[in-house]
Amino acid sequence: MVELNRAVAVGMAIGPAAGLALVDVLANAEALVGYHHLPSVRGDFLAKLGRKDEARVEFERAASLTRNARERRLLLDRAAACADP
Repeated sequence: MVELNRAVAVGMAIGPAAGLALVDVLANAEALVGYHHLPSVRGDFLAKLGRKDEARVEFERAASLTRNARERRLLLDRAAACADP
C-alpha cells in the first residue's frame, strides 16, 4: 500500500504518466491482488491521460472489488463518464 500511495504522490507531482508507470509495476503484487484502490488509481491516471476506454475498464474492475455501496456507485459513475464522448 505504501508503494501505491507513492505512485499517487508521484502522479500528482510529476504527472499521470509517471504515476501510471509505478502503478503498472504494482499490478501483479500479491499483496494488492483484489485491492480495489489499485485499479481505481490506475483508472484515474488513464483518464487523465485521455485513455478513456482503458480507464472505464479499470473503474469497473475497481467497482466489482469494493464492498462499499457508495464507493461502488462513485466508481461506476467514473466509468460511465469515461464512456461519454
